[in-house]
Amino acid sequence: MRRLLLIGGGHAHVYVLDELARSPYPDCQVTLISPYPRQIYSGMLPGWIAGHYSIEQCAIPISLLARRAGIRFVQSACIELDSELKQVRCANGESIPFDIASIDCGPVVDLGFACGAREFALPIRPIEGFVAAWPGFLERARQATSGFKLSIVGDGAAGTELAFAIQQRFALEQLVNAQVTLIGNNALPLSGLPERLRNTAVALLKQRGISCLANRRAIEFHPGRVIFSDATSLACDASLLVTGAAAPIWPSASGLACDENGFVRVTPTLQSTSHPFVFAAGDVAAYADPRPKSGVFAVRAGPLLADNLRSALTGKTMQRWAPQSKALYLISTGKHHALAAWGPFSSSGDWVWRWKDRIDRRFMQRFS
Repeated sequence: MRRLLLIGGGHAHVYVLDELARSPYPDCQVTLISPYPRQIYSGMLPGWIAGHYSIEQCAIPISLLARRAGIRFVQSACIELDSELKQVRCANGESIPFDIASIDCGPVVDLGFACGAREFALPIRPIEGFVAAWPGFLERARQATSGFKLSIVGDGAAGTELAFAIQQRFALEQLVNAQVTLIGNNALPLSGLPERLRNTAVALLKQRGISCLANRRAIEFHPGRVIFSDATSLACDASLLVTGAAAPIWPSASGLACDENGFVRVTPTLQSTSHPFVFAAGDVAAYADPRPKSGVFAVRAGPLLADNLRSALTGKTMQRWAPQSKALYLISTGKHHALAAWGPFSSSGDWVWRWKDRIDRRFMQRFS
């Protein structure tokens, strides 16, 4: 009986769970470790904030998927992997042995980049932490009779989409004195996407009443203020951190080969370059052919990961993953409107939001 350990309930592992339910791996005992019994689908999180979806519509019930697949589910987080003993230690104190392990635990937010970030800012990840904090956050805005100023640090796709969603929610709540400011260290939001789309986003942000502070790098957070590297500052009642993905500490501390940012280096078969009995996919992986940290690539890696885990357990030849060179980015803008980018091409409109909504609902329907 071989022992397969799935660490994390990310997008790629959701596909593995689905495959296990359809066709169990032969002579294999499978365990899934995840700190939460569900996965909040990040693509629909802004829609929940804006009021388009309930949180249940945005949640993949991974504990139920594990039960359907007939595997053991341990609700805890991995804090250490011992590659010699082939076991992991969990936050709940349990040690779990394995023959093959697969990591898809997702990224974290680096809170060490600025003084006071841990104490005076709310990170978007873990998403469950943000979801738990959001109702109280919104209540603060409702109770602020003299106005509520919110800063969002991070002008990538996630931060920009969140700014649109929160402004839309403030409008629904009729919080006319609530102000959202999007802060980034780029000249325009949505770095890496077509310039035409970036200009469209800036125009929409202005139209929706969202302020933008460009070429700013936050270095200190204080109660009621963010300080930037150019010695300027911004008064605010609350701050959200939507900065780039950071790697959890334990993979590199466990001796796995990692890149300079701590993400697990993997071969085209998604195996660790230093420990072939360990696989990794999603944002926690540093692919041989580098790709941006995006859920799109995690979703695409899922089916191949499921096949290669089966092959590793049965001694068959594994497949090589060749990720697509371009990814489709669909960014909602609060209302039933969205932006789309595919390589150098871009567009926007209500039809893009309907397209995104169909894709998201179809994805959730498969795993709900």
